[in-house]
Amino acid sequence: MKQAWIPFASRPVPRYTSYPTAADFAPDVSEPDARLWASATTPDKPVSVYIHVPFCEKLCFYCGCATSVPNGYSRIASYLETLHREIDLWAAALGDHAGMAHLHFGGGSPNALSAEDFKDLVAHAARAFHLRPDAEIAVEIDPRSLSPDFIHAMAVSGLNRVSFGVQTLSPTVQQAVGRIQPKILLSEGIDRLHDAGIRAINMDLMYGLPHQTVADVEDAAHFAAEMGAARISLFGYAHVPWFAKHQKAIDEDALPGLEARFEQAEAGAHTLELAGYHAIGLDHFARADDSLAVAARAGTLHRNFQGYTDDPCDTLIGIGSTAISQFSEGYAQNFKDRPNWQAAINDGRLPVERGVAFTDDDRLRSRAIERLMCDLEVDVDAVCDEMQAPRGSLADALETARFLQSAGLCELNGKTIRVPTEARLFLRTVAQSLDGRYKPAAQRHAKAV
Repeated sequence: MKQAWIPFASRPVPRYTSYPTAADFAPDVSEPDARLWASATTPDKPVSVYIHVPFCEKLCFYCGCATSVPNGYSRIASYLETLHREIDLWAAALGDHAGMAHLHFGGGSPNALSAEDFKDLVAHAARAFHLRPDAEIAVEIDPRSLSPDFIHAMAVSGLNRVSFGVQTLSPTVQQAVGRIQPKILLSEGIDRLHDAGIRAINMDLMYGLPHQTVADVEDAAHFAAEMGAARISLFGYAHVPWFAKHQKAIDEDALPGLEARFEQAEAGAHTLELAGYHAIGLDHFARADDSLAVAARAGTLHRNFQGYTDDPCDTLIGIGSTAISQFSEGYAQNFKDRPNWQAAINDGRLPVERGVAFTDDDRLRSRAIERLMCDLEVDVDAVCDEMQAPRGSLADALETARFLQSAGLCELNGKTIRVPTEARLFLRTVAQSLDGRYKPAAQRHAKAV
């Protein structure tokens, strides 16, 4: 890492999977707003749906997701019953639309559901939102609890993309983060998915974990490439124990320092690129023939709460506790507290707790941030023209970018901000220059690197 970059590496910045970020969500956006926004869909545009399953058989110490251990299936069954009712509420709230183009299951671990319950859930969502024949149906799974029955359920339900949580192959690191999964378990699980006809497999890898080394990250990257992953994410571990209480189980003294994290990320990226993967934005890699790489080359890549995506839908319905819906008018987040979430649904209300309504400035900055995060460059005048805003509306961003340019984190060419490949890990830092709402908060966001 360049010496001039070190002061920026420890600064907390948002991940910019949305703008405005969740830090700006407030209860002044509520159920009536979400209902009005949902009704504004049009017959010529499809919608996307995300379904949140907040359960895992075991909690991994590094995880920052909204999940819990159910300690018996009755809690899952109760949640699932309410989830089905929420599907119907959102389906009824939507206006006319061109069907569901993307259906994504996340968590938690959706394979905490029984195979039959998962099949029923997919079928219900497909009926309620009018699944398109060419739709992508994707699910995140925990390979440790991937059963033959669940694989069969995915195959017969039309699942065509699976996200496989690898993280690390090092037994030492696995022990330190509470996620023991031998390499043979992973490879056999992937082989069974291929045998079932599910060919598009994403793999999640991590760096910056306790006791992790450069060699550990390279080993995991080699494995993902050898197993033919369609897409690979290489995330930096975000140590936020004030937010994710179970991270307190991680020995902070065993965590790699900033320069070590940078070296691990660079080594992982280099390994994947040598294996033929195309770097996508901040932390994703994809085979040349994968739709994500195709979108990146075409300049049509997007970023939403699931990360980088080729999904262009303006409307994304989030179903389940904590899930976030995205509309042309704003974001709406469901209740985090499950009893409140269930109570709202039982009353026939969309279970929206908070959100944010977009201003014209939000839309302008959101577009600029998305293009920078996706393309590693943005012409701010071109974005102003596209969004019908006066040129000069993003002059503040250019001033901040000039400061970052002096440290080598970006380059300015006229009104274009560009992040050089070698500074890709600081993409969020440069994107923050376009953020008109940013408020420094050490315990709100993860460090830049």
